Amino acid sequence: MKLNFYKYQGTGNDFIMVDNRTSVLSKNDTKLIRRLCDRKFGIGADGLILLENSENSQDDFKMVYFNADGNESSMCGNGGRCLVAFAKYLGIVSDRAAFTAIDGFHEAVIEDEKVGLKMMDVEGISEIGNALFLNTGSPHHVIFSEEVDKIDVKQEGAAVRYSPEYEAKGGTNVNFSSSLDESTLKVRTYERGVEDETLSCGTGVTAVAIAAYHSGRTSSNKVELKTPGGELSVRFTPKGDSYSDVWLTGPAQQVFKGEITC
Repeated sequence: MKLNFYKYQGTGNDFIMVDNRTSVLSKNDTKLIRRLCDRKFGIGADGLILLENSENSQDDFKMVYFNADGNESSMCGNGGRCLVAFAKYLGIVSDRAAFTAIDGFHEAVIEDEKVGLKMMDVEGISEIGNALFLNTGSPHHVIFSEEVDKIDVKQEGAAVRYSPEYEAKGGTNVNFSSSLDESTLKVRTYERGVEDETLSCGTGVTAVAIAAYHSGRTSSNKVELKTPGGELSVRFTPKGDSYSDVWLTGPAQQVFKGEITC
């Protein structure tokens, strides 16, 4: 089988995109998806995303996301933004989009090469030791540290991801963050499913921005986040201990397109 694919990246978080409206790729073929994401033996990516038809009349399309390990996973913020850019490329949408992902309904706005994505409302933030845990479509453990640049993210992230606290829950993503100024944070993220540090994580920076506000590290509800792969912004409306109208914004670009024999 020959598969047409597209490669997109959002602040260094890269994804294989497949137009699956005619079911060209089986969602059950874990081994194939893992091979396509492999950087040595396949195309190479942090994940693979299928654009599919949606059963919901309000949607322009449906998002199905797989981690690099081949398993279908929770929401990916940068992946969602890249999928919106892909949908525009295909002519499905123009400057606005609506779609359903595993965590529910999303809206998006496209301006030039930037895509703003409305994320799920966030509540139920908990403290675990000196860290915070919250779900922004994917589970995130957030650690604030003034020495983020010195942290071995793969080693320390894996230690948290596979800790007894999270083992029975399927693991968690782990973020390390430090404040650069009142409304700017540096973020490094260990992603489960990739099992390594990635250049950026959309749900991760969203979690860090809200966690920073929740813990009093910033008083701004619009936060700039610097990742190894680039800059993202997150804005939200706080309501007590819950957060609504959460938007993640940043660049989303097509890198290349091709065909691969599967």
